[in-house]
Amino acid sequence: MSHLQYFSYPGFGVALGNESYYSQAVRIGDRIECSGQGGWNPSSGDISTDLAVEVDQAFANVELALQTAGGKGWSQVYKINMFYLDLSEEMMEVWKKTAEKWCPDHKPLLTATGAASLAIPGMHIEIEVAADLTTG
Repeated sequence: MSHLQYFSYPGFGVALGNESYYSQAVRIGDRIECSGQGGWNPSSGDISTDLAVEVDQAFANVELALQTAGGKGWSQVYKINMFYLDLSEEMMEVWKKTAEKWCPDHKPLLTATGAASLAIPGMHIEIEVAADLTTG
């Protein structure tokens, strides 16, 4: 598997990866795929109780994971898998507003899946993506 390069961002990304034995992102040639990113503070691991802050931080963590693996960020994302606890009207409003902020020039593919629970207590959303490094 020497053609695969694995990455985890410093702080909580490395700690969580070591604790659960996984990487935050993998680079495969001109593509990066990210593990599910929650809305945790990348230094402390704390999760805001404000849904809008949590979702925005999850998007920021995706960008951090992509950049750690050598990508530019959300401009290169073509596919999103979103996992959520509660697909309420509030969640969808926050999701749409946040997606428009982070992806102002394109609309990536989206698969949204409800979950009974997520990996870290307090999380309401987890986002994994695939990015094409030849774009953006």
